[in-house]
Amino acid sequence: MAGAKIVVLYPRPSDVDVFEKAYTQDHVPLVPKFKGITKFIQSKVIGAPGGGTPAFHRIAELHFPSMDTLNEAAASAGAQEAVAHAVSISTGGAPVFLVCEEETRTF
Repeated sequence: MAGAKIVVLYPRPSDVDVFEKAYTQDHVPLVPKFKGITKFIQSKVIGAPGGGTPAFHRIAELHFPSMDTLNEAAASAGAQEAVAHAVSISTGGAPVFLVCEEETRTF
C-alpha cells in the first residue's frame, strides 16, 4: 500500500524574520495534532536553478501510512486549526496545499 502525504508550499513572505518566528515557534508545534502522522519534513528553500529569488520559502511534508489515515487526520479539528494558522502566517500569499500518494525507492 502506498503512503500518503500533505505537501505545503509557503510563498516567500513579506518579512522573512517574522514568518520564521511564527513558523518555528507557533506553527510547527501544531503538527502533532495530525493524528496518525508518521514523519514531518520541513525544508527552507535557499535557491533555484538559474538564480533569482525562489517563489517559495518553505516546504512542509506531513507523511501518513495511507490515504485513509491522511483523510482522517485532515478532517480533525486539530488539523483545521493548523491549516488556519498556516494561512494566517503566510504573508507572501496563500500557501499551496497538495495531497500526494507517495511511492518510495531507496538507492
